[in-house]
Amino acid sequence: MATQELTAEAIQEQKIYQEWGLTDEEYALIRDKILGRLPNYTETGLFSVMWSEHCSYKNTKPILRTFPSEGPQVLQGPGEGAGIVDIGDGQAVVFKAESHNHPSAVEPYEGAATGVGGIIRDIFSMGARPIAVLDSLRFGELDDARTKYIYQEVINGIAGYGNCIGIPTVGGEIAFDNCYRGNPLVNVMCVGLMDQKDIQKGRAAGVGNTILYVGAKTGRDGIHGATFASAEFSDEHESQRSAVQVGDPFMEKLLLEACLEVIQTCQDELVGIQDMGAAGLVSSSSEMASKAGTGLRLNLDQVPQREKDMTPYEMMLSESQERMLLCVKKGKEAKIQAIFDKYKLHAVKIGEVTDDGRYRLFHQGQEVANVPVDALAESAPEYQRQGKRPERLAQATASQYQPQFTDAKATLEALLQQGTIASKRSVYESYDSMVRTSTVQGPGSDAAVLRIRGTQKALAMTTDCNARYIYLDPERGGQMAVSEAARNIVASGGQPLAITDCLNYGNPEDPEIFYELAQSAAGIAQACRQLKTPVISGNVSLNNESNGQAIYPTPMIGMVGLIRDLSEITTQSFKQAGDLIYSIGVTSDAFNGSELQYLEIGQISGQLFDFDLDQEAANQEAVLKAIQAGYLASAHDLSEGGLAVALAESAFKTGLGLEATYPGPIRQVFSENQSRFIVSVHPDKQAAFEADFGDTFNLLGRVTTEASYRLTADDGQIEADVEELQALWEGALTCQLNATSK
Repeated sequence: MATQELTAEAIQEQKIYQEWGLTDEEYALIRDKILGRLPNYTETGLFSVMWSEHCSYKNTKPILRTFPSEGPQVLQGPGEGAGIVDIGDGQAVVFKAESHNHPSAVEPYEGAATGVGGIIRDIFSMGARPIAVLDSLRFGELDDARTKYIYQEVINGIAGYGNCIGIPTVGGEIAFDNCYRGNPLVNVMCVGLMDQKDIQKGRAAGVGNTILYVGAKTGRDGIHGATFASAEFSDEHESQRSAVQVGDPFMEKLLLEACLEVIQTCQDELVGIQDMGAAGLVSSSSEMASKAGTGLRLNLDQVPQREKDMTPYEMMLSESQERMLLCVKKGKEAKIQAIFDKYKLHAVKIGEVTDDGRYRLFHQGQEVANVPVDALAESAPEYQRQGKRPERLAQATASQYQPQFTDAKATLEALLQQGTIASKRSVYESYDSMVRTSTVQGPGSDAAVLRIRGTQKALAMTTDCNARYIYLDPERGGQMAVSEAARNIVASGGQPLAITDCLNYGNPEDPEIFYELAQSAAGIAQACRQLKTPVISGNVSLNNESNGQAIYPTPMIGMVGLIRDLSEITTQSFKQAGDLIYSIGVTSDAFNGSELQYLEIGQISGQLFDFDLDQEAANQEAVLKAIQAGYLASAHDLSEGGLAVALAESAFKTGLGLEATYPGPIRQVFSENQSRFIVSVHPDKQAAFEADFGDTFNLLGRVTTEASYRLTADDGQIEADVEELQALWEGALTCQLNATSK
């Protein structure tokens, strides 16, 4: 603990600030321009976390401003705990996604569990009841003991927290690639439902009003978590276990119920509320004051502490979980404190709002920090990084990879066992997807669907991103990520509303990585405008590297859509024998970046195949109209593995089979062109369906009573037993986990 005693002079001389993530230039800016003196130990710590990428977005703000964030449906865009979208009848859906990548690499169970806890708090801090959790996970291939351990513990952590707090984990996605071996990605999305009258903001307004600390005590866990999340991994440096928080879902359940009761019954007393997330007490308090244009005076002696002799630095930077900060009207504290007392939770006055724009901390009678509040929350420098087109893109061949297989059936079987395509049932069976009994469609279809109680409406939700496409063409791949998420919503019968994102990349100071970030963000923005799905929330996670090797650029897209009537909920599974199978969208040779290319040569390369945003929007509109007109028995979007895999997935778990004909070469049944769906239609509706939609859909075949898979192309065919294919698909991940590791 010797470093706790360092003087301001010693910090400057020894450049301790560099270890906390501040550059020489940033330190000089704080010293010379903001304070006009040397910052002390506590103040240096405050700036180091608030100016980290995780809190300030200093490398990405210019890019984030290019996202469309407004629309007639948007009630709250970026800038608060979560985004809010109008769904009619005085109700709103609230959602956001967060990353917990670095903590999950070090302590996978607690890293994943606290990722769930943190995103849930973001949702109920807005006044919404959390109704669903989804995840988006990336791991290395399951062929070594460490990766298997991380994989299993991350899933256990998500299940352990979500199941205990009683919020269903209803969907998500998992992909495997060795670029994530040293730096897994754990992105968690939470969706909440609320009455618009209960919307809250994170504001510390009203001079003299009270700052109330509620929830768990503050410990030494998670100190410098925001800085840790903004740094790279290296085998040369021991992992920072102190930067990983420890979660308590039972405490969070009490905190959730207490906060929602306060929001719903103390409208006159409550001024603002915010989660203590990244950077803990300093971020929540300084951001609340900055947004309100006020100052704060905090007495750290009053902060509930779990450990002895905690310093101001430790209390302010701790990321202990299950804590919230409230601003309450002066003299009205007792009513709110009584509610927290009922739940046996701390609710302690730790400060008050001031009018001087200063952020002042007191400890044991001494002033230990006095800085401008906006300097912490708003004044981090913004960097206009320079991008450089990666050499691999300049050298990529335009021609599409030509598949090598000679046995199409064996290829389908192998693809169904690829980790990214294989059934995730072994994962989601550990999640409680039905708790609260609003889940209509849980894990296993294109999107999860939850009914909205008291109405005939439902919400569809999904997470998506194919990082290989983005690696081969950042801009076009960014468009595809948003488009696939929207296809999943549409295939479920929903109208896409808006997105949240987790932008996972390597070191932004590398011009090639910054190019990936900027170009994929441009693609995301283009698709969001085309599909009318503004970006209402999200986060950025940079420096996802291990020993200097970056992950693929992975901007995860979380999307929510509105299903206007429960009768329009649609799933991917075929419903009955005799139904006709149709496709929409153009199929060609689209193999660069595909699962088939990866399967056959163990890597991806070449220029990404063509993509047309206008056609994507048109095909989505046609499918949604066909669903709303009552024509479609099932709908499934085509993604990894193409037509052959999508047909198999539609037949799995139905006891049915299929006969289909593809009018082209057999290799193209594995092609991964975008903007495509397969749908099924009852024969009684064929004439009317074709009269309305015959120009856009192509008849492929029909669903059969016999559980056999027959797909015929011009130069080959696949004949297989559906149950045998399903067994391979369902058993693949378990087989990989049980296989002898390297």
